[in-house]
Amino acid sequence: MPSHQTAPYGSWRSPIQARDVAAASVRLSEPRLEGPYVYWTETRPAEGGRQAVVRRGSDGTTADATPAGFSARTRVHEYGGAGYLPCGAAVVFANFADQRLYRTNAVGGAIALTPEGDIRYADMVCDRPRRRLIAVQENHSGNGEPVNCIAAVHPHDDRPPVRLVAGNDFYASPRLSPDGSRLAWLTWNHPDMPWDAAELWVAPVSEDGAPGEAIHVAGGKGESVAQPRWSPDGTLHFVSDRTDWWNLYRLRGTRAEPVCEMAAEFAGPQWVFGQSNYDFDGPGRIVAAYSQDGLSHLATIDTDTGRLSAIDVPYSAIGGLRVADGRAVFVGGAPSRPTAVVLMDLAGGGVEQLRRAGDLEVDPAYLSPPEAVAFPTEGSLTAHGLFYAPRNKDFAGPADERPPLVVMVHGGPTSATASALRLDIQYYTSRGIAVLDVNYGGSTGYGRSYRERLRGAWGVVDVDDCCNGARYLADGGRVDGRRMAITGGSAGGYTTLACLAFRDTFAAGASRYGVSDCELLARETHKFESRYLDGLIGPYPERRDLYAERSPIRHVAGLSCPVVFFQGLEDRIVPPNQARLMADALRAKGVPVALVEYEGEQHGFRRAENIVRTVEGELYFFSRVFGFEPADAVEPLEIQNLPQ
Repeated sequence: MPSHQTAPYGSWRSPIQARDVAAASVRLSEPRLEGPYVYWTETRPAEGGRQAVVRRGSDGTTADATPAGFSARTRVHEYGGAGYLPCGAAVVFANFADQRLYRTNAVGGAIALTPEGDIRYADMVCDRPRRRLIAVQENHSGNGEPVNCIAAVHPHDDRPPVRLVAGNDFYASPRLSPDGSRLAWLTWNHPDMPWDAAELWVAPVSEDGAPGEAIHVAGGKGESVAQPRWSPDGTLHFVSDRTDWWNLYRLRGTRAEPVCEMAAEFAGPQWVFGQSNYDFDGPGRIVAAYSQDGLSHLATIDTDTGRLSAIDVPYSAIGGLRVADGRAVFVGGAPSRPTAVVLMDLAGGGVEQLRRAGDLEVDPAYLSPPEAVAFPTEGSLTAHGLFYAPRNKDFAGPADERPPLVVMVHGGPTSATASALRLDIQYYTSRGIAVLDVNYGGSTGYGRSYRERLRGAWGVVDVDDCCNGARYLADGGRVDGRRMAITGGSAGGYTTLACLAFRDTFAAGASRYGVSDCELLARETHKFESRYLDGLIGPYPERRDLYAERSPIRHVAGLSCPVVFFQGLEDRIVPPNQARLMADALRAKGVPVALVEYEGEQHGFRRAENIVRTVEGELYFFSRVFGFEPADAVEPLEIQNLPQ
């Protein structure tokens, strides 16, 4: 048996460093197949968060497809997504700096396709018969809210972009039928979010490119539609949650019929454009990625019989699925595998990893596998999460000691945690600190009814579930109930602050670009989320009382434990004053507090040095509060009001 050194939890020496967490923060997304090429995007912390489009040729060579100095990232809805489109060996992309569309050329440069101005584009499709692109357009050049529409862009001449479909608050997923005769799209209006009531519409397209009279296919109040896609034979498919679960449907005449009904999710919340959970391997077979109990699965579906056949792959988190010419490409991860771009031969079943998110090779004996936990919560309901116990082959904790716990809260709040290898979690567990990653009520992956537990109850249900999950582990003797911390970013930062202000479960917290003032968020946030809180809290300003009741900044009197804040100074989604106001209030009250601000960062940190500082700073903060000494020398934070 291997020998272990006994050492206090939190002080174990680990091979996983903060720089490894930053390196693994390379975000791989949006894989595409185009002829002999495979494309994907990489968000690179080492390049200041630049997002590059990468192309792999049939000979195995890989190179950036977008020029240096350009970042292929759209800001439509601020969260972006689907900011590029392969066109043979060329790529059309939205450049982050000016939001214009560009097309790469044969000499390694790029030419602008859209005029200068405060207009953004996303989710492009190619209309080859009419030599144009169709895209979602978001116009910020006027007064008031930006104007969204579906527009045509003409890359081969000087014609300005032309609106094709307009009049609603939001649009997404313009999809042209294989013969170019019909256009499908999604749309929704305030105060709904797309996962509440996105509608699917279809219109004929004339030879000159103008859409005709549109018909409503599916979606609306009580039903969310996602990911419309045309099969090779021209049948419109889509995902709907009309039976509680996001399942696959197709349009037969004017009637929507299910393709494969099951208690599983074939889509996720449309925070970003371009999500893809299914594609066609010919007219009679669908390849799909679906989620059950927090785990992803890959399968084929016979479109005639609806029969689902599992594909055995070593990945439990799968997204961005695309299929063409007998191949599938997706982004896959597993508890012991870094996220990677994966190419699969559908006939033979062979898989090849084209690019991994990180190059660190970690002995599995240092990695903590996720354990799915279900625990009781308010209203005699059950909530879910993934528990990671401390694990390090070289160390064991004292027999009379239980490990500290860090509860991690995902953002959204309509999002979900996944089981893919996350070095930010393993950074803690390999040092002797347990982690609970919570899928509180409101999270995606457990059906619409679970998702709607949070309707009108943000700051209540999520708070109850995070606190109950932590108490469940403490009561079971798996963690030290006196040394429990909570951390989260964005909406997860709000839940973190709400738990600290409204409950006494946790002894410390860390908020990354988190919301502290719900009313301020309702007044100042961007268009996409400007009415989101109507569903999460109540209509504003009619229910201003609830906004005050749920805002941690209004309840500092109930918060007496240490908190650290990390905030980007160019954040348009949660403005920097949210963190500053909360930190100032705690400082004035005498509560231990630290505030770290980053120039040039927006909503979510993309620069390697800032990711490192956040990871190390959070550990340092918790070590000072919980009284353990980290094995690594980390740069101290200035913590005000901390007793010596």
